[in-house]
Amino acid sequence: MPVKLSPAKILPPEHACYYLTGDDEDAVFEMADMLLAHASEQAIVMRVDIDELASVYENLSPGLFGESYCHAMVRNAASARPKQLDQLEKLAKNPPQGLRLMICAPGIEFKKALHKRLTALPEIAWCVFPRMDEIQFRRWLEGLIADAKLSLSAEAMDLLNDQLQGMRLAAKQAVERLRLYDDGEGAELDTQVVGDLLGERSPRDLAEFCHAVGERSSSALGILRRLLRGQQVSEIQTLSWLTTRIQQLLMYTWYEAKDRGSAASKARLFGEARKHVPREMKRWKAKELMQAMEHIAQAEMLLKGASVEDKLVVLERLTLDLIKRREFKPQVQFL
Repeated sequence: MPVKLSPAKILPPEHACYYLTGDDEDAVFEMADMLLAHASEQAIVMRVDIDELASVYENLSPGLFGESYCHAMVRNAASARPKQLDQLEKLAKNPPQGLRLMICAPGIEFKKALHKRLTALPEIAWCVFPRMDEIQFRRWLEGLIADAKLSLSAEAMDLLNDQLQGMRLAAKQAVERLRLYDDGEGAELDTQVVGDLLGERSPRDLAEFCHAVGERSSSALGILRRLLRGQQVSEIQTLSWLTTRIQQLLMYTWYEAKDRGSAASKARLFGEARKHVPREMKRWKAKELMQAMEHIAQAEMLLKGASVEDKLVVLERLTLDLIKRREFKPQVQFL
């Protein structure tokens, strides 16, 4: 059996080979990068795909100045073909002197051959990174903001948490943009600033629009016109928010049929979506949601130049079709 490590106990590195798995893909690669960087001054640092393992051996060949050191991350181990799996297992079982190997397989199914063979190796250190739930992510995000010495209003904090939806890498990038904007002043940042730096205009009204569509309410049309005409929100941004909501409904419906208790977390629902989506889902059939995604794809093509039709009209028609409680019939024709 492998050495089982918790994420909190993996550093400093004490093993030659690490197998990193779990649902939190960002956390897997974040830890792999930390292992790569740790005490790597004299080491060759590599990020390779599964078909590039030979280059790891090449960089471990003794040079003119003696033993070589190599820290290598295998980014896509889960896609290994049989021969590649044999090579990877051989490398992990008997890692050459000077090697620190990080095998990344986020989201891998435990029944796959790669997982079974690697977790049978006693020499390997195995660490699982589960996706954070809403409370854990909020706490982590607040710590990230505190470390950056930023001050956010309660509403801005809610917006940041809701829009990042558990995405650690995106959260770090967003906080770095906020830090550069603040430039050490320590002023409280509001939803307008956070929304602009997230690339989102009028986020509260966009959320209201998505909720209205989710409820299949006629008020969605009025909100849409206010967004596009009064607040100059872009059509693509509006469609992006709407697409996310329909995807959330679709994923929640899928997971709810399997395990109602964990449906919200598996569908990655955070903030207001966690409250609204379970209720909105009752107004949709699974088939309608699938057809809605097809209809959204058609609207996206029109918005991106496949038609001379007015973009507001495209989104109005899409919204009308979504809020009607009937089976969808394609009405879009490309001009």
